[in-house]
Amino acid sequence: MRWLLSFLLLGLLSIVQALSSSGNKLLVILEDAAEKGKYSKYFADLEGRGFELTYESPKNEKLGLFELGERAFDHLLILPPKSKGLGPQLTPKLLLEFINAGGNILLTLSASHPTPSTLISLLLELDIHLPTDRNSLVVDHYNHDTLTSSEKHDVILVPRPDSIRPDVKNFFKGTEQGGEVIAFPRAIGQILGNDSPLLTPILRAPRTAYSYNTKDDVEGVEDPFGVGPQLSLITTMQARNSARFTVVGSSEVFENSWFDGKVKRSIGLGGSGAQTKETKTSNQEFAKEVTGWTFNEIGVLKVGKIEHYLNEGGVQSNITNPKIYRVKNDVTYNIELSEYFWDKWVPFTPPPRDSLQLEFSMLSPFHRLVLAPLTRTASSTIYTTSFKLPDQHGIFNFKVNYKRPFLSNIEEKNTVTVRHFAHDEWPRSWVISGAWPWIAGIGVTITGWVAFVALWLWSKPVPLRLTTSGKKIQ
Repeated sequence: MRWLLSFLLLGLLSIVQALSSSGNKLLVILEDAAEKGKYSKYFADLEGRGFELTYESPKNEKLGLFELGERAFDHLLILPPKSKGLGPQLTPKLLLEFINAGGNILLTLSASHPTPSTLISLLLELDIHLPTDRNSLVVDHYNHDTLTSSEKHDVILVPRPDSIRPDVKNFFKGTEQGGEVIAFPRAIGQILGNDSPLLTPILRAPRTAYSYNTKDDVEGVEDPFGVGPQLSLITTMQARNSARFTVVGSSEVFENSWFDGKVKRSIGLGGSGAQTKETKTSNQEFAKEVTGWTFNEIGVLKVGKIEHYLNEGGVQSNITNPKIYRVKNDVTYNIELSEYFWDKWVPFTPPPRDSLQLEFSMLSPFHRLVLAPLTRTASSTIYTTSFKLPDQHGIFNFKVNYKRPFLSNIEEKNTVTVRHFAHDEWPRSWVISGAWPWIAGIGVTITGWVAFVALWLWSKPVPLRLTTSGKKIQ
């Protein structure tokens, strides 16, 4: 019976761990509890995926992101508050500390309520800029919903986002069948700074969109905050510790009315979309993908086993991960990688135009080699490469530094010592062709000396001739 209970507990523990790769405790900041019903389908979807939701008002004095120096929650969802501040427990400093501690934050904005100064300061810390006019929103006269914004044109219809680069995975492409539409009502556009390589937009505004103050005359906009793709509707930031921060320009994207809503596209440039029919939005699926990425349900990489060993003459050494090698050794390096995909670990495969690389470096790389897939298991892929160590002794590193947008960072470093040849490991002189003249010279010298000694010993001395008086005769 005890064994059965143990197996049941292990099974439940594995299910809980499978909900998100970094935990399932989610704190929802919602100032007005009456608005909870507007997001009921979104919250139900989160609970169905295993998240434990805790609802708190930003005005709650007992609210805390940390307990005994550790994170009290794994993830944080901030819905737009009506007040100008978020209270002493949600300051920019504490929110940044939450990110530095590995927590993930999903921040939603709304043009219906002015953005609190706390959130504006937080975004400026991350080099994300909002309009100075707190009543600004994004409109588009050519890509709006004619059913709900035929006059204001503030419900923008955008297709599924494309990949930002050919070598970057796109987790937000949907079914790729085409025709999917995302309704983005009353959005606050963001402009990203040029100094942060950690910022990546998920969704940009169409090229005919622009941001303006609702109190100004629409026809009199001369200097808008941003136009077209300058405006990011959804912005992500992945910190160096792989903590994730996402800014959604409109909280209404997550509301029930837009999960089931139908839209009809306006007539675009050149008369495009004139025959468009009413279509159902893809907001629910898109919201799941954005939330899943932010809360570490997709795009999370894990390193398994790392091995490096001698591979001289194609014969693998029985010793793995030695601390010392010799110059010009033949070495093989293996690394095991997995990717978390919603509820399980699957083998990781880079995008078609991307590659996983190994650096063998001292102060700078001596080798930079592509890691090729060797074998694949149900949950991982093993990548490998083989190479000859450089003719340089010292302290070297096997380093895999893989950092891509929308994928958690991999930075693995294994330090080894590379020694020079020992005295008995150098090749014999007769093997080196450059030494042959010197060897021949030594041989000639020895042969000549032996010949001279033999000739000297073989030669008989000439006998002396003496006179009768005993003197030598010359």
